Amino acid sequence: MDIDVFLHHLHFQSELVTPDNWEVDWDDAPLPYKVYRNLPGFPLDADIPLSFQDPSFSPEPNRKTISHFLWYVFGLSQFSQTALPSPMDGESFEIIQSFRRFSPSGGALYPNELYIYLKLGDLPHGLYHYDVAHHRLLLLREGDFDIYISDALGNPSAMSDCFGAVLLTTMFWKNFFKYNNFSYRLQGLDAGAVIGQLLEVNRRFRFSSKVHFQFLDQALNHLLGLDDQEENTYAVIPLSDCKTFPAHEAKVKEISALELCKEIPYIKTVHYQRSKNVLSFPEILRVNQAAKFDSTVLFHHLEDRKEENVGKPVYVLPEVKNENDNFALNCRNRYSPEMDFISKRVELVQLASLLKQAVDSFSFDNDLDKTKGQLPRVSIYGCFYNVEGIPNGAYQYDASSHSLLQIKEGDLRLTLQGGMTLDNVNLHQVPMSFHIVGDRTHFKAELGY
Repeated sequence: MDIDVFLHHLHFQSELVTPDNWEVDWDDAPLPYKVYRNLPGFPLDADIPLSFQDPSFSPEPNRKTISHFLWYVFGLSQFSQTALPSPMDGESFEIIQSFRRFSPSGGALYPNELYIYLKLGDLPHGLYHYDVAHHRLLLLREGDFDIYISDALGNPSAMSDCFGAVLLTTMFWKNFFKYNNFSYRLQGLDAGAVIGQLLEVNRRFRFSSKVHFQFLDQALNHLLGLDDQEENTYAVIPLSDCKTFPAHEAKVKEISALELCKEIPYIKTVHYQRSKNVLSFPEILRVNQAAKFDSTVLFHHLEDRKEENVGKPVYVLPEVKNENDNFALNCRNRYSPEMDFISKRVELVQLASLLKQAVDSFSFDNDLDKTKGQLPRVSIYGCFYNVEGIPNGAYQYDASSHSLLQIKEGDLRLTLQGGMTLDNVNLHQVPMSFHIVGDRTHFKAELGY
């Protein structure tokens, strides 16, 4: 298997990564959440404040606050039912049921799992799994793991002044059963959506955080008791209630995953698997293996990049004010219309506000940027139709000037529809289609796979 070819097909010829005879066995689908057996459970507060201005809301780290934090990040928030005409007679209906969360997910399958290390006064210190199905914490390991986690991140001060850390993983089978190898692309997108949701919730709780994408995979999988043939750690986010996050050590502490694993015993856990026939996914395991770090000496930073936008027609957007924070309400109102989009004219100030708020959220502390304030590694492009004040067409958003740079003029809805691999969205009814654009080489030269 050539990993570069596989990744190219994932992005540009996705039909080549899925067998022609692939059929989804819905009757043998896995649960969209992990259910552990025989672990000590700690129920979380279910009286969730529906506004961050609610008098009952408190950002002080404790069991109640973490209950609210986890629900807004990854808790079950909606129960969805979709009626589809039966393929048998066309007159009866089949009902598809799904549980939804605030962060979007491909097919609402939620391949990610959320673990959290906590040092709170009203909970045993230790490592927990967030049991989404029951809104509770399940204790995996009891004890203090500051040094272990810091070593896995290559930074002795990573957990300084922190009350905990979120560890985000991916369970491969949870969406492979539907999307086959294309699930690998969706797993990364889903993880990014959860991280983005966490960072936005973080701001409302006034926590400080730092996202780590580089860590010793084997050591953290060992800490969580994971089988890396079915689940792997994707990100680590230490949490602090200090206003500023501890600075990263200039020199990375050199340590190997193999040596670090020897410092704590192996734990054996049991979880329920609903699927009777779990298929193999060797290509995904191969790419995942190539993406692992087995030593902290492999960690690297990315240099700041330069943006050049010359010779493109410019449409300056109206200035927008920071309105009252309705984040909690916006979370509850978010849903996926699919075929239910209805075309209507969009005011330019709405587009301007949406773009500015999106780019403002790009700034977050992470272990990839060499210095703070570097340009984001992704840009926002969009295809717009029937937006007040600008011609229909494709644009790039320039955050520095708060303007749109025109790439191509015209009604591009048919072109967009032709690029869809599934006909589950009628793009002729969609006034704004956004495209998140990153480096085509995936920074492979600097970061590897």
